[in-house]
Amino acid sequence: MDNMTSAARERCLTFALGKGRLAQKAMELFGQLGIDCREMEDKSSRKLIFADEEKRLRFFLAKGPDVPTYVEYGAADIGVVGRDTILEENRNVYEVLDLGFGKCRMCVCGPASAGELLRHHERIRVATKYPVIARNYFFHQKHQTVDIIKLNGSVELGPLVELSDVIVDIVETGSTLRENGLEVLEEVCPLSARLIVNPVSMQMERERIGALVNGIRALLRNQDEKNRAG
Repeated sequence: MDNMTSAARERCLTFALGKGRLAQKAMELFGQLGIDCREMEDKSSRKLIFADEEKRLRFFLAKGPDVPTYVEYGAADIGVVGRDTILEENRNVYEVLDLGFGKCRMCVCGPASAGELLRHHERIRVATKYPVIARNYFFHQKHQTVDIIKLNGSVELGPLVELSDVIVDIVETGSTLRENGLEVLEEVCPLSARLIVNPVSMQMERERIGALVNGIRALLRNQDEKNRAG
């Protein structure tokens, strides 16, 4: 046992990745650091956990809202998820790095006429998939009393069927808003993919996680410099 190599003694670092584009972009970024997992490339696989035993790494895909939960409870050491999910779930995790992709905005949207209701801080109804974010914005930043209505589907319907005066939702291009006679009235906050870490893992695996974070940070800095130069 005393002759065991350090690599053999290392436990696996486990990554929870938000399904879809975030996971794909994350693996592309990790790949530039020599971190990959060929098992994940098999689209026909029904496996839930993918491992690179040589590098002592494990990966699994999860629905976005579940990623901070896995990280908070230590089922994953590291997670990649949108900042909207971090703010909405409000889990005990370290948000350590803005990964720079998946950029969009959380906004208050509605018909142009609703702008007056916002400016005069009138009591209004707000439909949203993100009640925590909406409540924090209106109650703590704007100091405006609102009624929050939680929806799970197309929140744009809210003002159209007079369920709500405005909505709080993610805006990328704004095309869906325009097609339905709605517009961005206020910006709540910018959003993008973030790297999150379990607090205990940050202490126990400080060297390995620190090396990963520093490597990603250097990659992102180089990309920014190339973009500015180009």
